[in-house]
Amino acid sequence: MLIYLIAGEQSGDALGARLMAALRARVPEIGFAGIGGAAMAAQGLVSLLPMADLALMGLAEILPRLPRLRRHFAATCADIAARRPAVVVTIDSPGFSLRVLRAIAALGIPRAHYVAPQVWAWRENRVRHYPGLWEASLCLLPFEPAFFARHGLPARFVGHPVLESGADRGDGARFRARHALGADACPIAVLPGSRRTETARLLPILGAALARLAPRHPGLVPVVPLAPTVAEAVRAGTASWATRPILIEGTEEKYDAFAACRAALTKSGTATLELAMAGLPMVATYRVNPITAAIARRLIKVPRYTIVNLLAGDALIPELMQEDCTPDQLAAALDALLEPGAAATQRAGLAQVLEGLAPPGGLRPSEAAAAAVLELATPRSR
Repeated sequence: MLIYLIAGEQSGDALGARLMAALRARVPEIGFAGIGGAAMAAQGLVSLLPMADLALMGLAEILPRLPRLRRHFAATCADIAARRPAVVVTIDSPGFSLRVLRAIAALGIPRAHYVAPQVWAWRENRVRHYPGLWEASLCLLPFEPAFFARHGLPARFVGHPVLESGADRGDGARFRARHALGADACPIAVLPGSRRTETARLLPILGAALARLAPRHPGLVPVVPLAPTVAEAVRAGTASWATRPILIEGTEEKYDAFAACRAALTKSGTATLELAMAGLPMVATYRVNPITAAIARRLIKVPRYTIVNLLAGDALIPELMQEDCTPDQLAAALDALLEPGAAATQRAGLAQVLEGLAPPGGLRPSEAAAAAVLELATPRSR
């Protein structure tokens, strides 16, 4: 049985690698082809093309690379047609993935899209373009299948991969010993994002917020995980911070840091779920260009900005967005969260949110996704 997988960015690569491992556990003789990164390569995938060529965001990045993207698109569709896999699984990256799914429709190969497009959050009208694109959409969030069902689209909740991330298994004592943090230290995790536009906009504000907080917490130490895409920019952007941060690399070190920290100051996004998995109280923030913000406010349909709060159905974690993303407000919110009672209340809420992210049947998310993919496999491939 041959499964064709397409991942277009780092998060999809990690998701694809877990899916490959779960598929192989069920069907040891299974084969893989497609596009992926280092994690999927470690599971045996020989990528058709460099995944980094697909990891593009925004018109300024995409336009100069359109000719190459068109070549990659044509090569991918031709490869699928030649290999005739049992199933094609596209993972997130809808800009590329959904075009491939549409292009190969006439081949009659079952198609699954893993990580449902978040059209429930904004620009819901895009959903009208999706009928006929897939035989199954594998959803990470429990409320998504009902949304897609209203539009006549097949969808299945398979659980969120954060449950398999290992974010809850960090060693805080090891981190404190490695960085000589005494009992009076107050380490704060700071997550400024993984894109240059995010870090450029947020780092000065986050640094100023910590400077305001430091007099109330003399042992305060910022701990900043470095995303490979912006590592040098973050090093430069934090060099002038009043309190010298600990800059860390690698997933294991990041999760050890989460276990050692008292609280987190993070950009909104999937990082909030990792922090929830670690049981680390947090304040979420974000800021974009004012024009972008004005447009987004007209399009966004959900009452909360962070996925944690959406799942909780309440303002479980403070959200300080756009005009509220200021040093004073961030410092005040983080200061309140460092009180033991507030931290305990948020932790309890985070635990409830995570319970709702587990797939039914006692399976791990990757196992549930693998089961859904194998159900699509054509009879001739079984």
